[in-house]
Amino acid sequence: MVPKSSGSFPDPAPILDSMSPSNIKNGTPFADYAEKDTVVIVSQPAGQACAVVGGIMATRMKHLGARSIIVNGRVRDLTALSQTGVPIWSRGTSIIGMGAESKFHARNVPIQIGRVTVEPGDIVMADPEENGVVTIPKGKVEEVLELLPKLVGADEKVIADVAQGVSVIEAFKKYRG
Repeated sequence: MVPKSSGSFPDPAPILDSMSPSNIKNGTPFADYAEKDTVVIVSQPAGQACAVVGGIMATRMKHLGARSIIVNGRVRDLTALSQTGVPIWSRGTSIIGMGAESKFHARNVPIQIGRVTVEPGDIVMADPEENGVVTIPKGKVEEVLELLPKLVGADEKVIADVAQGVSVIEAFKKYRG
């Protein structure tokens, strides 16, 4: 995924998808379904050359309170996207508008991004300043929160040892097992 803005927001995601049975009003732009304080995920069918999110749609989603936009597909209007201040990630860019090839079809449905299935209500963190986009299944949040301090602590020890001249492999063996 390619970062198109900045920020980091772990929030449940409303899922927008073009492959599930339709469950929206015909002709309603997907941006009008964005919900306050959520991460919007838009999935584009493979093989399309058009962008599915541009400046107008991103501006509408920002106005409705979207905290981040993840596009499993293409975006356009990069300057306008950046000016929204909303963290936006995509697989690529295009100068072709959505109307040329793509129509919004369904919302709040599971989608597949690579080998990851994202379900409505999962936690999604988009962090363009650091590493990318992470999803946590809603049933695994407590387990992840319990594990994170241990992982962060191990990495801090690895960094400290490597800074003192210890090889990466030795530091990994010592702190990561």
